[in-house]
Amino acid sequence: MSTPEVLLRPVVDADQAFLRALYGTTRAAEMSMTQWAPALVETFLDQQCQAQHSQYQAHFPDACFSIIETASERIGRAYLHWSDNHLHIIDMALLPAWQGQGIGTRLLRQWLAQADRQGLSAELHVTAHNPALRLYKRSGFEVVDDKGLYLKMHRY
Repeated sequence: MSTPEVLLRPVVDADQAFLRALYGTTRAAEMSMTQWAPALVETFLDQQCQAQHSQYQAHFPDACFSIIETASERIGRAYLHWSDNHLHIIDMALLPAWQGQGIGTRLLRQWLAQADRQGLSAELHVTAHNPALRLYKRSGFEVVDDKGLYLKMHRY
């Protein structure tokens, strides 16, 4: 099965509602295990999404914050920080309907090929239960630190 053509474009203010909805999908399994009222879940997710956004902006002010699109439809986000000697994959997320189609794999391979051409190492953080962990290991990433909730992975 071929994967659809995708492109990255910079995040703009009009993307904020989409990014919030996408963030909610990344926490859906966790939220389904709570006994919280829907309004409380929404408030919590709003706060967590804003906190994550603020943290990314503060720690990576010159990163590339991109929307992943196919056929002009927003399907995900990719946040990358390229430096002179390192690629930090800050975050990548796809809407559930677009997962499992090879899109994330193809994007990751493109980024790593570019990093290899430039002689850069690569780093990311992932939760231990994230299915993408298998992809990262297949792509040459190794766990270098277990930070409890997240695994820090590096590719040299």
